[in-house]
Amino acid sequence: MLETLLPNVRWNRIWDATYETIYMTSISVIATLFLGIILGLLLFLTSKGNIWENTGVNAVVAGVVNIFRSIPFIILIILLIPFTKALVGTMLGANAALPALIIGAAPFYARMVEIALREVDKGVIEAAKSMGAKTSTIIMKVLLPESMPALVSGITVTAIALVGYTAMAGVVGAGGLGNLAFLEGFQRGRNDVTLVATVLILILVFIIQFIGDIITKALDKR
Repeated sequence: MLETLLPNVRWNRIWDATYETIYMTSISVIATLFLGIILGLLLFLTSKGNIWENTGVNAVVAGVVNIFRSIPFIILIILLIPFTKALVGTMLGANAALPALIIGAAPFYARMVEIALREVDKGVIEAAKSMGAKTSTIIMKVLLPESMPALVSGITVTAIALVGYTAMAGVVGAGGLGNLAFLEGFQRGRNDVTLVATVLILILVFIIQFIGDIITKALDKR
């Protein structure tokens, strides 16, 4: 039945492409979570009225975040070709997409982290300061725990964006479902291949959103 409806679909290739997309998304989400939290904390802590208030550092970090957040992803991939080749040795394959995916997503998530941290009750932060808590303690025991639902919600949105980024990266040879949909589907006029790849991307997005919603609700104490 499936062979009749989808005559051009090679399921072994579909599963390989799905694995590549999941691999690219997973690695880049982990790296984005780590880098985004660091950048977001720097943006928050060095802003006016906060623990590490420093206009110069804040301006530099904000500038870097704004620049990389504003560059369209497909252009970012092209701009990073020399860096990617030096780092990975090639521009083809799933690993070659990771630098652009991480550099494209981390600044986006950093702003979400900053917004989440600004929503933390300043009274709680001041209370921790008055009890002599160190900055590291305030970060680990107050800021991150209090903002955790928003941080999880933010990384969920970022992960969904990264699935879309992997599809775009696939167009320039990074592999995954985007590569399959474009090269084996669109360019060869095989609409059934494009359809299956698109459906699988949508399923991945729904799964990420579902998991993110469950974790956010579990963490939200309000």
